[in-house]
Amino acid sequence: MNINTLIFRNLKKNLKNYFLYVFALIFSVALYFAFVTLQYDPSMDAAKGSIKGGAAIRAASIMLVAIVSIFLLYANTIFIKRRSKEIGLFQLIGMTKNKIFRILTMENFILYFGSMVFGILIGFTFSKLIIMILYKITRVEAIAELHFSSQAFSQTLIVFCAIYVLIMMMNYLFIKRQSILSLFRVKSSTETKVRKISVFQMILGILGIILIVSGYYVSSKLFEGDFMTMTELFGAMIFILASVIIGTYLFYKGSVSFIFHLIRKKKGGYLNINQVMSLSSIMFRMKSNSLLLTIITTVSALAIGLLSLSYISYYSAEKLAEDNVPADFAFTDAEAALTFKKALEKNDIQYSSDEIEVIQVSADLKDIAESDFAVNGSLDQMETSVISDKEIKGIDVGKDETLFTGYSDLLQKVLPLNNSGEVVWNGKTDSIPQQYLGMKDEFPISWYYTSGGSPVGIVDDSTFQKLKKDIDPAIQKGSTLYIGIDIDNEEKVKEANDLFVSLGFDEGYDHDSQMNLEMTQKRSIGLVMFIVGFLGLTFLITSGCILYFKQMDESEEEKPNYTILRKLGFTQTDLIKGIGAKQIFNFGIPLMIGLVHSYFAVKSGWFLFGGEFDTPMIIVMVLYAALYSIFGILSVAYYKKVIKEAL
Repeated sequence: MNINTLIFRNLKKNLKNYFLYVFALIFSVALYFAFVTLQYDPSMDAAKGSIKGGAAIRAASIMLVAIVSIFLLYANTIFIKRRSKEIGLFQLIGMTKNKIFRILTMENFILYFGSMVFGILIGFTFSKLIIMILYKITRVEAIAELHFSSQAFSQTLIVFCAIYVLIMMMNYLFIKRQSILSLFRVKSSTETKVRKISVFQMILGILGIILIVSGYYVSSKLFEGDFMTMTELFGAMIFILASVIIGTYLFYKGSVSFIFHLIRKKKGGYLNINQVMSLSSIMFRMKSNSLLLTIITTVSALAIGLLSLSYISYYSAEKLAEDNVPADFAFTDAEAALTFKKALEKNDIQYSSDEIEVIQVSADLKDIAESDFAVNGSLDQMETSVISDKEIKGIDVGKDETLFTGYSDLLQKVLPLNNSGEVVWNGKTDSIPQQYLGMKDEFPISWYYTSGGSPVGIVDDSTFQKLKKDIDPAIQKGSTLYIGIDIDNEEKVKEANDLFVSLGFDEGYDHDSQMNLEMTQKRSIGLVMFIVGFLGLTFLITSGCILYFKQMDESEEEKPNYTILRKLGFTQTDLIKGIGAKQIFNFGIPLMIGLVHSYFAVKSGWFLFGGEFDTPMIIVMVLYAALYSIFGILSVAYYKKVIKEAL
C-alpha cells in the first residue's frame, strides 16, 4: 500500500467518524464569509446613510474569528487524541514522525480546504438572504443583490489559512512530544475520573452554590437604591461577575458530584440501570470538564443576555416612541405646525390637533425621594415641566396638590420617588408647597420638554397661572407650547410622515415624528441585535459541537461497559433510556445555568434598554434552548449507534 492510498483510506474513515466536525467547519466558513461580505457588498451603500455600522461589523468579524479559531483548535485537539493509537501503530511499523506528520497534513489539507470551498459557496449563496434579514430588522428600504466579493473571499482565505497553520503546528508538537507508549495511553487519560467524593470537594460544592446565590441576590438589589454611590455600584457589579463565574466553576468542580452523591447515598447505593448510566457517569466526569463547562456556560449566558437586552430595546422601540412623542407628530412652534397642517389638508389627510401650554419650574423633591442616592442626584433643584390640569382630560387636582406623570422606568430606578410627601415649586421670587398625590403612567407631552423621561407636574390651573407669572426665563426650553397632531386614518400615517420629512421637519430636535423615532431606534438597535445574534448563533453551534465531540469520546471509552451490560441481559432500550437521561444532564445543566445567569443579569438592568421584559426574554431563551437541544438529540443518536456495535 502506497502513501496516497493510505491517505485516502484514512480520509474516508475519518470523514465518516467526524462528519459533524466537517459540518461545523463548513458552517464556520460560510458564516464568516457571508458576514464579511456585508462589509464589501455594493447593496450596503444604500444603507450607509441609515446604518452607521461599518466599524461594528468589522469588530464583530474579529470576534467571529476568535470564536471559530478556538473551536477549530479545540476540536482538532480532541480528534488528534482520538487518533493517537493510529499514530502509534504507524510508528510501530517503522514510519518516522515526520512522515506521519506529512500524512496527517495531507489528510487535513484535503478535508479542511474541501470544507472551506463548500463553506464559501454556501456563504455566497446565503449572503443575499443575510443582507435581506439585516434590511428587514433595521427597516432599511433597499434592494439586496447577490454579489460575490473578491475582498471577502481573500479575507476568508487568509483567516482560515492562518487557522490551518495553527492546527498543523499543534499536530506537529503533539506528534513530536509523544512516545509510542504514551500514544497508546493518551486517549484513556483524557478524562480524569474521581471515584470518591472528598470532604474538600463537598466544601467546594457548597461554596459554589453560595457564591452563585450571593451573586443573584446582589444583582436583584443592584438598582433598588441599596448602593448610594457610583463606587459602590461598580463594586457590586464586580462582585456579581466574580462570584457568579467562580461559583459556576466550583459548581461543576464539586456541587454536581456532591448533589449526585447525596442522591446516590439516599438510595443506599442501589441504583437502577438508568441511574447508573446517567448519575454515576456524570458525577465522575463533570469535575474534569469543569473549566470547559464554565467557559461554555459563561459565554452562553453572555450571548443570551446581550441578545435579550438588544431584543428588549428593539421590541420596546414602538412603546418608547409613543412615550417620547405621544401624538403622531409633535411641534413646538405654532407656525411650523400650521405649515404642516396646510400640507395635510392639501393632500386630503384628516387629522386632529391638541395644544398644551408648558412651563419649566425648579422643583424641590427631597421630601418624596425614596433614597439618599436620589437626594444626591440633585432632586432639591430639579428643572421640571409643569402643565395645567385643565389641559388633561379626566384629571382634576386641588389647589394645593400636585400629580406627577410620564416618569421613565430608567429614572424611576435610579431616582425613585415615594407615593406621598411634599413638593415645593420654586419660582423666580416665591415658592409654592404642594401635597404630592403620586405618579401616573401617561406621557402627555413630547421628550423635548422632559429631557427624555423626567416627570411632568400637573397642577391646578390657578397654581399654574401663579407659576407662569413667576417663571425663571433662564430655565425655559425656548418654547412654551406643545402641539400634537394625530392622523385620523392609520393607513395615512406613512403618507403624512413623508410630507413631514419633505418639509424638512425631521431635521433638528424641536419637531418630532413618532414613526421616525421608532424607525431610528429600530435601525440602531436592529444592527446591534443582528450582530449579537450572528455571534450568538456561531457560539451556540461551536459550543454544541464541542459538547457533542466530548460525548463521542465518552461513548467510545464506555463501549466495553455497554458490551458487559448487554451480555448481562439489559436491552438496547434500557441503555438508551439511561443515555437519554445522561444527555439531559450533560447538555441541560450548562444550558439551564446559562439561562438562569442571563435571566438575573438581564432582570437587574433591563429597564435601561426598554419597557418590555417578559416577552423578549422568553422568546430568546426558548429559541436558544431549542437550537441547543439539537446537539443533545444528535448525541443520543450517536450513543445508540455505539450501543448497537457493542455486541
